[in-house]
Amino acid sequence: MERFIQFNDESINSFRLMELTDLAKTLTKIQDIDVEYGPLSYADLPGRKIIVSHFWDHRSSIDEVMGLKSDIYLCAVGTMKYSDIPSINKYIFKTKKRSIRSFSKQLLIMIEDLRIEEEIKRVRPGTKKAFNIRRRIYTSYFESQLNVHLVKGVSTDALFNMLYLMLNAQSPISDWPKINSSIDMAMPFIQQQIERSFDIKSTAEATALCNEICEVLDEILAKDMLNEYFHLPEQVMEEWESSLTYKDLKRDDPLVNCDHLKEEATGNEEVMKEEFSTWHRESSDKGESFLQFDLDQGSSTNIKGNQAREGDEGDQALGMIQGASRKSQHQQFDNQELDLNSEEQSGEGETDYFGRENRYAHPVFQSSNPIAHSEQQRYDIFKKLVVFYQKKLQRMIEKTLDHKKIQPRTNLAFGRLSKRLIPFLTDDQPKIFYKKDEKSPEIDATFTLLLDCSASMHDKMEETKKGLVLFHEALKSLYVPHEIVGFWEDTNNVSETSQPNYMKTVISYHDSIYTNQGAAIMQLQPEEDNRDGYAIRHMTKRLLSRKEKQRFLMVFSDGEPAAMNYEQNGVMDTHEAVINARKNGIEVMNLFLSNGEVTEGQKEVIRNMYGKYSLFISNIEELPDVLFPLLKRLLYKSI
Repeated sequence: MERFIQFNDESINSFRLMELTDLAKTLTKIQDIDVEYGPLSYADLPGRKIIVSHFWDHRSSIDEVMGLKSDIYLCAVGTMKYSDIPSINKYIFKTKKRSIRSFSKQLLIMIEDLRIEEEIKRVRPGTKKAFNIRRRIYTSYFESQLNVHLVKGVSTDALFNMLYLMLNAQSPISDWPKINSSIDMAMPFIQQQIERSFDIKSTAEATALCNEICEVLDEILAKDMLNEYFHLPEQVMEEWESSLTYKDLKRDDPLVNCDHLKEEATGNEEVMKEEFSTWHRESSDKGESFLQFDLDQGSSTNIKGNQAREGDEGDQALGMIQGASRKSQHQQFDNQELDLNSEEQSGEGETDYFGRENRYAHPVFQSSNPIAHSEQQRYDIFKKLVVFYQKKLQRMIEKTLDHKKIQPRTNLAFGRLSKRLIPFLTDDQPKIFYKKDEKSPEIDATFTLLLDCSASMHDKMEETKKGLVLFHEALKSLYVPHEIVGFWEDTNNVSETSQPNYMKTVISYHDSIYTNQGAAIMQLQPEEDNRDGYAIRHMTKRLLSRKEKQRFLMVFSDGEPAAMNYEQNGVMDTHEAVINARKNGIEVMNLFLSNGEVTEGQKEVIRNMYGKYSLFISNIEELPDVLFPLLKRLLYKSI
């Protein structure tokens, strides 16, 4: 089906997104942080993610990469380390009373970004290149925006564009364009205040400066800004301030008397052992903590004790035991190992394996239904259409196997020395060696065929079934175990915390060779969404349990993944699932199905997920002709 109109048809470069994610993890030291694309960039520490801007799309490769990296630097190093979130929240509260609320928030972000940019470049000089490119592109962009807004008479946006150019000008500019009479009269004050931004050292100073400017402009400007160039997420900032951090978890209460002793440690202090009761007047009231006593009075000193308290027998009775319990069949427990399989108990291991994008997905495994008469009739029709390819492939493979089986094992030029040495004296080129008999060669391989049963497959499903029938009949005739599974996500019952993913096995390993269950392939139908990475991970687990030497996973699909909360990161999640399968020795290939010419954009998306192991089929009717040489090559590889 041709799509004549495509909205937001942007493909995400999964390799670049993984590079940005690794950079964010390195800078923030947060291993579960994600990077996502959005209209504007900002940091979301409570949500464990950093948003990078689409502003850098459709630029040269170096400009796009450096622009995206500069977003990461400002968020991961700048906002998370150098910004004072409580000061920002106080400023946001004040902006709610102003008529130029959007202008006020964007002004703070612009000045704060300028301040933390200098801090980042001072600590990490290697970021200067990215920030220079960022400043060049933004300067050119705001110059064009200033001209547009001056022509249209959008004074507030024009003023904001001018302020950005003032802050990032390489040399002093005295001849600024006129906006309107009220703004022009206040320009000397505005310019003087803006120049103070180069001297601010903290977020609190930045908010104070913005308050002074906005209090004056609130009376001058008639309307707020129309456009948003920098984003200040209010809800994220509120959650950020209210959420506990590692520093919050450590006890950091100030002393009642904040004085310091002048005595310094010399290393020769006399240590006296004295019993100290856990009960005293500071802890006489019962609290919720176990053995809690708080000391908030005293003087600070740099003398540190180096004597540990000697343990006693009573400590073991109150010890905290961590582990798992289960019924034992033994009578002696002295040498039993403690099971600390915490991942199995908490479920974190499963989450790590299936990825954060699939943490709310759960599998629903289905088997084939009893084969109906109509399904058997359709299967017989498809079987006749592919029988030529199946018979030809079977004869070629069997001939190769017979050739290996009956090839001579005696009178060889090398190998084990034979007892018949007369040819050594009589022949010019004696062949007096032999090899031990070997077992008849077999195809030591297994296949899993994974079919995308999303709704977009409705115009390709019937022709795809012909390819599946060819695979099944050819592998069955050669006694190669295989399974065929269709997968989809149920959109009718999906929610934010529950995403059922169906995997219907129409041909199982057990039924693939010795039973006539091929007609069950006809039960696969186009359903709803597809979560490719999740299904690939499940099939990888199945293949890893097989004993065959060669294991193949072939994915039939017609596009990129699409499921709830999976659109943006689905490509990268699928790519990670493919990489994980290949690391475990499974060969993963994709067959991209289309009823028209495959565009370069589509090819780029598929290659981002599967690399070079992809076949693009522009005419679905040619599927058997494409699958025949592919299956032939894979089977020869397994002999």
